[in-house]
Amino acid sequence: MFRTLKEEINTTFEKDPAAKSVIEVLLCYPGFHAIMMHRLAHYLYKKRVPLIPRVMSQFSRFVTGIEIHPGATIGRRFFIDHGMGVVIGETTEIGDDVLVYQNATLGGTGKEKGKRHPTLGNHVVVGAGAKVLGAITVGDNVKVGAGSVLVRSVPANTTIVGIPGRVVMSQGQRLTAEEELQHGHLPDPEAQAIKCLGDRIRELEQKIDELAKQQNAPSLRLVAEDSADGESTTCDLDMEPVKEEGI
Repeated sequence: MFRTLKEEINTTFEKDPAAKSVIEVLLCYPGFHAIMMHRLAHYLYKKRVPLIPRVMSQFSRFVTGIEIHPGATIGRRFFIDHGMGVVIGETTEIGDDVLVYQNATLGGTGKEKGKRHPTLGNHVVVGAGAKVLGAITVGDNVKVGAGSVLVRSVPANTTIVGIPGRVVMSQGQRLTAEEELQHGHLPDPEAQAIKCLGDRIRELEQKIDELAKQQNAPSLRLVAEDSADGESTTCDLDMEPVKEEGI
């Protein structure tokens, strides 16, 4: 136990440059408190000790804001940075040297029994607010971007971003254009919907014109006009006579 304690303290120094002393780590790092409490709770859980592991888990959650089910299997040198809001489910399996940031969730997708939480390889980084959900496998050296939602297994040495999560880098090679990852270049769904409506209106007008020519009747046009206050736009149907070709 002392060896594990020493290793977790050293991991805190390696992963967080803000750590200044052993006393500071022992007193001020909720991620350290949570993982040490989990190590003991998990040991008792594997020994099939009733109730006590869950009580320890709930106490740790109350003190640190980090919820780790005692059934979760966590490898060596695991570090939770900042910690608040982290949730790790019962059947989660985590490799060595994994880093998890605040508000991340390693959870399930339903109420099914058995294996229902993710399996993370070694040297995985789960960004702030990221969600890794379901009985999926995340390979070694994977980086899950902040705020991403990952619901499918991903191979080793990849970077995941977005909702749902998609691979944007593999083996050090970028698979997505840099500008596509910039917030200023993200598509506007409302603008796209309006454009589709405009295209559809023009298509319908052409069909109405064709029918009007066949029936020798006035055609209909959708005319947009600015209102008097200049703040809104109104649309009216305008009757236009059909001009016969050659007249």
